[in-house]
Formats: sequence, structure tokens, C-alpha cells
Amino acid sequence: MITLNVNGQPHQVDVAPDTPLLWVLRDTLQMTGTKYGCGQALCGACTVHLDGAPARACTLPVSAVVGRKITTIEAVDRQRVGKAVQDAWRKLDVVQCGYCQSGQIMSAVALLSEKRKPTDADIDKAMAGNLCRCATYVRVRAAIHEAAKALA
Repeated sequence: MITLNVNGQPHQVDVAPDTPLLWVLRDTLQMTGTKYGCGQALCGACTVHLDGAPARACTLPVSAVVGRKITTIEAVDRQRVGKAVQDAWRKLDVVQCGYCQSGQIMSAVALLSEKRKPTDADIDKAMAGNLCRCATYVRVRAAIHEAAKALA
């Protein structure tokens, strides 16, 4: 048994230590907000927070996250920054197909948690690892600026 701290709650899971965190979240804990994209930590669809920092859950063995705080899209709005980001996403209608958006939001929250007034260059750098096939990048950037204004 492995005990994980997910969204502030302890969860005991009976999985192999090398099982990727993504599959534990989705299949074992039924938290399906975190998406599978490329399976190689290249697209960012599987982004979660580990101790507040963005991490790719698709290649991260569950044994590597024991004792760390895991936050998923299901709980990100419990934080002021997460709520501001999700509100901005809704206000500016960022989502097109939506598949990558949970990862986009997790990366945006990590950025705004570190830097409350990011420049376009800061946003581009922070979001570079999150790919969107619908090309919502302009709306994502605008929503991050909108969330930053709400947090000021």
C-alpha cells in the first residue's frame, strides 16, 4: 500500500511503485480531470502540482511522490490563485475543445503563484510546455493577465 496526499486528503492505493501518477489519479482514485496527452511529459495535458510546482503526471512514478502534496485540477480552485485563474478562463471563454485546459490551468496557477504580474514573455515561458491543438494560446495569455488583475 502506498499513501498519497492528494488535494489535502490521504489516499491509500494498492499499485506497483512504478505506476505513473496519472493512472493512479485517473484509474484508481477516479480523478479524471488530469488528462493523458502524449505519455512522454511533452504536452502538459497531465500537469498537476507537487508541493505547488507543476509536474507531469504521465511519467512520474507514484513512488516518487510519497510524502509530497499533490494538487489536481479538481481542487485547484480551493486556492485564491486557482479560483482567479478558473474565473478568468470562464470570463474570457478560453476553452475550445477543452482537452488540454486542465494542464494549462495548472501551469497558469503555478506561474501566478510565483509571479503576480507576469509579462507576455513570462507567460510564454511558463506555458511553453503546454500544447493546445486548438491553438487557444492568445486566449490563455489573456486569461492569465485577467487573473493577475483580479489578484492585484
